[in-house]
Amino acid sequence: MLLLMLATSAAEALEARGARRAALAVAAPGAMGFGAELVGVATGRPFGRYTYSDRLGPRIAGVPVLASVAWAIMARPAWVAAGWLSRRTVVRIPAAAAALTAWDVYLDPRMAAEGYWTWPAGGRYEGVPATNFAGWFATGLCVFTVAAAVDDAAPDARDDGALFLYGWTWLGEAFANALLWRRPVTAAAGAAAMGAVAGPALLRRSRA
Repeated sequence: MLLLMLATSAAEALEARGARRAALAVAAPGAMGFGAELVGVATGRPFGRYTYSDRLGPRIAGVPVLASVAWAIMARPAWVAAGWLSRRTVVRIPAAAAALTAWDVYLDPRMAAEGYWTWPAGGRYEGVPATNFAGWFATGLCVFTVAAAVDDAAPDARDDGALFLYGWTWLGEAFANALLWRRPVTAAAGAAAMGAVAGPALLRRSRA
């Protein structure tokens, strides 16, 4: 499923922005996110103390290679959605970091509950500590500072696919968590977090 989502996101970026920018839009967040995961597993920073199981396949220094995919999948959709909130780079970068972190409000509780990784000390939100989301936001700031240097263009009709992916993930995860996986708290929290970005972004796009 992760690889299918990655292929979809990469195909959208290729069609919208061309090969060079598409490669950077996918590869840079994946590499930076993987680097942050390596530091996180080794030191407990910036996410807090956690360990991966072997269920996600081959690992490097305790981090599954597939971990990079999660960062690559949603980075461009988050960047585009944030661009509809504000075209000012100083606002767009933290908005995109928040948009990316909001996805993990859905992702982390379910994946931890299914044994893909473990938070030994637990946390107040579905067993996940607040440091995890602070780490996602901090890593997102780095990712989107690079994104701003590579592609600071305001979003337009070419980027509708990325905005759709963000909106589809927002609603699809809410449906799946609530009705398929029976995780109502995760469904409500994730819908509120991603919706804070997706709702205004889709509204402003509809008015453009």
